[in-house]
Amino acid sequence: MNKTIRHTSVFVLLLVLALLGRATWVQAYEGKALADDSKNRRKTIAQYAQPLGNIVVAGSPVTGSKRTEGSDLSYKRTYTDGELYAAVTGYSSQAYGATQLEGIYSDVLDGTDDRLKNPLDAVTRKQQEPGTVVTTIDPDVQKAGYRALGNKKGAAVALDPATGRILAMVSTPSYDPSKISGTNDGDVWKRLMADEDKPLVNRAIRQPLPPGSTFKLVVAAAALEDGLYGSVDTATKSPDPYTLPGTRTVLRNENASAPCENATIRTALRYSCNNVFGKMAADLGQDKVRAMAEKFGFDDAELDVPVRAYASVYPSGMDRAQTALTGIGQFDVTATPLQMAMVSAAIANDGLLAAPHMVSEVVDSDGDALTSFEDGDTERIVSSSTAEQLRSAMVTVVEKGTGTNAAVDGAEVGGKTGTAQHGENNSKTPYAWFTSYAKDPSTGKQVAVAVMIEDSGAARSEVSGNGLAAPVAQKMMEAALK
Repeated sequence: MNKTIRHTSVFVLLLVLALLGRATWVQAYEGKALADDSKNRRKTIAQYAQPLGNIVVAGSPVTGSKRTEGSDLSYKRTYTDGELYAAVTGYSSQAYGATQLEGIYSDVLDGTDDRLKNPLDAVTRKQQEPGTVVTTIDPDVQKAGYRALGNKKGAAVALDPATGRILAMVSTPSYDPSKISGTNDGDVWKRLMADEDKPLVNRAIRQPLPPGSTFKLVVAAAALEDGLYGSVDTATKSPDPYTLPGTRTVLRNENASAPCENATIRTALRYSCNNVFGKMAADLGQDKVRAMAEKFGFDDAELDVPVRAYASVYPSGMDRAQTALTGIGQFDVTATPLQMAMVSAAIANDGLLAAPHMVSEVVDSDGDALTSFEDGDTERIVSSSTAEQLRSAMVTVVEKGTGTNAAVDGAEVGGKTGTAQHGENNSKTPYAWFTSYAKDPSTGKQVAVAVMIEDSGAARSEVSGNGLAAPVAQKMMEAALK
């Protein structure tokens, strides 16, 4: 063969091999990245090519799919009681993406998750029937919380203390995800984005705010565990009023006539004595209070339920006066309703905190589990003795103190109210809080609930944890114990 032809043939062969190698690289290694690219229209077309899988509450789907017309996106998402469950499901929008459970499990719900495919389908990329997400939500508790919150701006979370199952997650004002699920919902989307009440924000897990006096439970737990005080009925060393260390600022109590001077922890929780818990936090020091707060879940930036919750924060780098203010849930302490429900849940569960979770399992179209979440994955937070004492003191709050509106007939109910300052020099309407637990001795059922009212429209003088938040918790606990 002519030498020139031979060299040319070898060169052409190398070019062909390079082309084949590049094609193989793109198909085998870059194909998934290209397919998953948000700018790839084919991904969106595939996502809505068939009815989506469902999110299920108590055996019934709260989602659905509707055939579209005049679009290359064949189906769009629909919702049953969309406003009621928006804080659970999130939204799946052809135009604006997906959030909450819709976003986390989008591949399962649209049938593109590789676990739904057999080996041949994985090679051919054939789209399979979608899977289903089974939640832990109790519809009765969810409805009770949603109705009780009404037109208030706030949120509520209910947990099963023994298992960690989230029985309700409510955020108000809410929105109907069905109204933004298509491609022609721009006007509704703009209104939601411009709304000062931020209905798209899940306040239950995504908006940490000062927890006020509900945080006193954490400080009390730290004091008992540390041995600063032997029991909830031991007198504390607490002058009334209490001057913040190194300052001339006096920390006063809401009820000036309450018996807060040197009060026991039980009495101090009953009357929500600021002087007691401010001094207690300063005496313990920020490191010990933070250690206890973090055991309950504060400062956890990776709390997934499975939707990631924003971290509740106990601050650092404080002086003693600032540490004292954290003792009453102020300064830079922040918490979500989920976090404060976790505090009550651990106390109710004999000092053990069960990992909170909103999904029990994710299954394929045949009902076979792809992912399961175990109940009762617990961690010891405080001793059994400390938990028992705190429960006893919380019961006193409901029976004789600031939390009487939370009482449930026939049940043991314990709670703690909170009213947190808002704005510079407390210039804005305070936040109203309530965290609690309830147990039915006849059935063994139990529940922990936390409620935060950001704004109720009530006059400043009418804002209190017992007046606004406790009635919401009461309705949810009553529903859970039925």
